[in-house]
Amino acid sequence: MWRVSPLHGRSFVVGQHEDGRYIVSKGNGLCYSQFPFLYTPEMPTDVWGLLLKEDALRDYYCGQDVQALGIKTNWMECVLELDYPIHIEKTGVDLKPCLLQYSVECPYRICDAAFMEREQIEAEVAKWQQYNESGWQQNHHIAAEVLIRNLRVMHDHEVLHNAIHEQNYTWALELLDFELCRTPQHPYTKADYERHVTDLYDREVIQTYVIFNYIAGVLREKQDFKVIDGIFEKYGYPISKWKVPKDR
Repeated sequence: MWRVSPLHGRSFVVGQHEDGRYIVSKGNGLCYSQFPFLYTPEMPTDVWGLLLKEDALRDYYCGQDVQALGIKTNWMECVLELDYPIHIEKTGVDLKPCLLQYSVECPYRICDAAFMEREQIEAEVAKWQQYNESGWQQNHHIAAEVLIRNLRVMHDHEVLHNAIHEQNYTWALELLDFELCRTPQHPYTKADYERHVTDLYDREVIQTYVIFNYIAGVLREKQDFKVIDGIFEKYGYPISKWKVPKDR
């Protein structure tokens, strides 16, 4: 097992396919701390480092739903339920852990820049030119167009990812982590959650914006927010829509 960085929560790289894709296993315990599993009381049926069956299955199926829309994601492989119950003393509950296995083109996530060599980042970013249909000169503009287009496709198909940030995109611009996701094929099981889905679309715009701010900082590229705002508007997200007047 290879711990890519301490920012991967409960995921480790466990192998590599012949085509070069990295095999990731999620649910193997924390990739930080000397203790692989931690319990905090705000999650009475969950444990840091473990992956519950319902979360693993939602991640697996929603990931496939999003990939079917033409969005570049990790490739789901399997969900394994382990016949190895873990007893949580504070709640008296026995949990059967699960592992989610998938593959990625790049094992490093955007948030991992501090744990990467500069050459590794540059090698991944150089591959972005294949997406540069608009002829952008700055690399974070290329990423912005890809990620904003992804958001447009998901929202047009009534998909809420619900965890958009730099930890859930790789440097190959693969979208990850669908255990909080909602798709028409796999809606939320609670009616109240379903009722609020459309209210949460807008915040994903702002969350996506933060990612290319991060990328621009890592790459030391000059930012022009008018350009980024223009890309958002191109895909039907006019940032001015959420503008709060200074004088009220």
